[in-house]
Amino acid sequence: MKDRHLFLFGGSPPFGKILGRKFANLSLNDNGKVAILFIEKDGWEDYMKKYKSVLEENGLVQVTYLPLSSKPSKSTIEELISCTGIIICGGETELYHNYIVETLMAKHIREMYEQGVPVSGFSAGALICPKNCVIPPIDNTENKHLFLNGLGLIKNCCISVHFTKWDEEENLKTALARTQLSIGYGIDDEAGIYFKNETLSLTEGKIINFVID
Repeated sequence: MKDRHLFLFGGSPPFGKILGRKFANLSLNDNGKVAILFIEKDGWEDYMKKYKSVLEENGLVQVTYLPLSSKPSKSTIEELISCTGIIICGGETELYHNYIVETLMAKHIREMYEQGVPVSGFSAGALICPKNCVIPPIDNTENKHLFLNGLGLIKNCCISVHFTKWDEEENLKTALARTQLSIGYGIDDEAGIYFKNETLSLTEGKIINFVID
């Protein structure tokens, strides 16, 4: 069985130096090609440079941009499964949930993850990766906690992003109580966590751990 690799970031790109190097090294198998999954909007081409910068510094230069939709095309799925790394961008979390978790993409991302393809999620991308996708009130149109099914790449914890910026401590505690999970990670902007086989392996920047007995 191959090792599984999950990187979750609390804010926007770029990758931190440490976790960026780790992700790039893991994605360089077979010369390396990373899929960047994003919701298309004005100026997206320039914004992609932020995702690429640290990766290019570490020798990973081949990327493919896959704009998301509610019905991913056959060619999009084929391009995705040809990649050796996956980045899920940030933005409107509900849309990322609808365009990834609720579509055929979810199945293929889970299969690739199980096969050892590293997955990175930034902000919204991080929130949809666990089994329990918890979207805080500040981050959705209903202005209340949303408890949704996520990708299920990690099952034993809750994730909170923009932790200090959004003052998320009470929201994370509420999420833990509702999901009946005992571990929560509050990830600040410019911070990230690397899980190897769903076990915390490495952090960069400010991470707040909550463990409830």
